[in-house]
Amino acid sequence: MKTNSGRFFEDYAIGQVIEHAVPRTVSGGERALYHALYPARHALYSSDEFAQASGLEKSPLDDLIAFHVVFGKTVPDISLNAVANLGYAEGRWLRPVFEGDTLRSVSEVIGLKQNSNGKSGVVWVRTTGFNQYDEAVLDYVRWVMVRKHNVDAPAPETVIPVLADALEAKDLVIPEGLDFAQYNFTLAGEAHRFGDYGVGEKIDHVDGVTIEQAEHMIATRLWQNTAKVHFDATNREDGKQLIYGGHVISMARALSFNGLANAQMIVGLNGGAHANPCFAGDTVRAYSEVLDKAQTSAPGVGAIRLRLVAYKHGAPEFALKTDAGKYHPDVLLDLDYWALMPT
Repeated sequence: MKTNSGRFFEDYAIGQVIEHAVPRTVSGGERALYHALYPARHALYSSDEFAQASGLEKSPLDDLIAFHVVFGKTVPDISLNAVANLGYAEGRWLRPVFEGDTLRSVSEVIGLKQNSNGKSGVVWVRTTGFNQYDEAVLDYVRWVMVRKHNVDAPAPETVIPVLADALEAKDLVIPEGLDFAQYNFTLAGEAHRFGDYGVGEKIDHVDGVTIEQAEHMIATRLWQNTAKVHFDATNREDGKQLIYGGHVISMARALSFNGLANAQMIVGLNGGAHANPCFAGDTVRAYSEVLDKAQTSAPGVGAIRLRLVAYKHGAPEFALKTDAGKYHPDVLLDLDYWALMPT
């Protein structure tokens, strides 16, 4: 048999290292398509001149482009037979990605737990993205529920990795040369700076976007996310294609521009949960909560920790969890990340 059916839960083992196929050289095409799919407007990723005034050689590609490309490489080996992608932790952007860089991905299995139904299990992997110089550009942990092919296959020993609740500010990697001392707030689009935000503050990003099936299929093809639940409507009993969770992340991040235009660079991913499924026709809105703030050693650069929540139109204001401690059924995404902002 020459075709690849993908790995099933029983095919994983603790310590297994998987080098994912087909490196990808990124270009302005990825940037243009990203900005077409999402209303992305952060100045550092839009203008070479703005980036150079901020100490970088030129405008890097959006941080989430790097994430999507690195993530997409892993799908055939990690989540082709996924039921759902469950969460993220300990993510760090280690260096900017520029046009012309070639990205590849490597994952290590760090956790396994078979579900009580015996039909699936959860797999934890730590994935690292490398550029053409074998420099790490991104690493993160994710966990995904994967079907078993043979339900009679013995359950592996349960190993649940111990993961940090959040990265400390000292663990964040600030891009070499980044300098916001001469930051142009007019060109960036908002006057709000680091000192204007208080821990505990919540920001309603006001705008909404209705997710369309066509744009989702463009996104999954662009990022080469071939998980069956996204591509194949016959893979679910309800006949619906599940919207790729990364699509919701990028949409919510783009919506957050209204109120957080100066949260320029994502440098840390503390945690994330795709709380409920998203389908074509859902209208996505977002709000953010300021969780923490820290100074950095870079001139004029502060680090701000944000909780980004995406939810379906019609949800209660600042919806998150119910009294029972479960996510409200209209909440789609709960993402905890660090960003860099001018002081």
